[in-house]
Amino acid sequence: MKEEIIIAGFGGQGVLSMGKILAYAGLISEKEVTWMPAYGPEQRGGTANVTVILSDSKISSPVLNTFDTAIILNQQSLQKFESKVRPGGVLLYDPHGISSPPTRTDIAIYTIHAMDTATEMNNTKAFNMIVLGAFLKIKPIVDIQAVLTGLKKSLPERHHHLIPMNEKALQKGFDVVQKA
Repeated sequence: MKEEIIIAGFGGQGVLSMGKILAYAGLISEKEVTWMPAYGPEQRGGTANVTVILSDSKISSPVLNTFDTAIILNQQSLQKFESKVRPGGVLLYDPHGISSPPTRTDIAIYTIHAMDTATEMNNTKAFNMIVLGAFLKIKPIVDIQAVLTGLKKSLPERHHHLIPMNEKALQKGFDVVQKA
C-alpha cells in the first residue's frame, strides 16, 4: 500500500494540522511516512498545503507531481491541484470554498460539507477533523484509533479535553461525505 496525498486550502483551516495528524497516525500504524508542508508568509488567510505519503515500503522522495488523493478546501487549490490527481484517483472537496466545482471524469469526486457541519456542531474548529473523517471513510488507510492517538500527540496537553469533540467530528465526516 502506498497513498500519496495533497491537502490544500487557506491557512487557518487546519490543513497542516490535518496532514500532521495523518502522518502521526501512519507512524503509529507502523507505515513509512513523509509530511511536507508548504505555506505562504501569511499565517491565516494565505494558501497552505501539505503532502503526506503513507506506505508499507520505503519512500524514495517526498516531492510529488501527481497524487492519489487531493483534499481541496478552496478554489485556488482546486485550480492548482485538480489536474494533478492521477487518473482513477480521488478528489475530496468542501463546496463552501469552491465557486467552480471540479470537472474531471477520470477520477472519483466526493463532497464534504464540512464547514456547514462544523457550524451545525457549534464548533468551526472541528472543520478539519470532519474533512479527515470523510477522507478516512473513502480511503481507510489508517484506523480511527491511530488518528486519535496522533491527535493527542499533536495537540498541546492543555487542549486534550477537546479530543472527544474531535472524535465526534471524525465520525460526523464519516456520516456526511457524499460521492459527487
